[in-house]
Amino acid sequence: MPDTHQQNGTTTWQVVLAWAFVGIPLTLGVIQTLINAMKLFR
Repeated sequence: MPDTHQQNGTTTWQVVLAWAFVGIPLTLGVIQTLINAMKLFR
């Protein structure tokens, strides 16, 4: 019986792009929140 197992997993670039797609807006949101929070303590 021939081996029909194929590896169709995610590539490294797909993982990097997915993390960037989530991580960049998340980081910007956290920075913006910290900037606004600093205004409260002045």
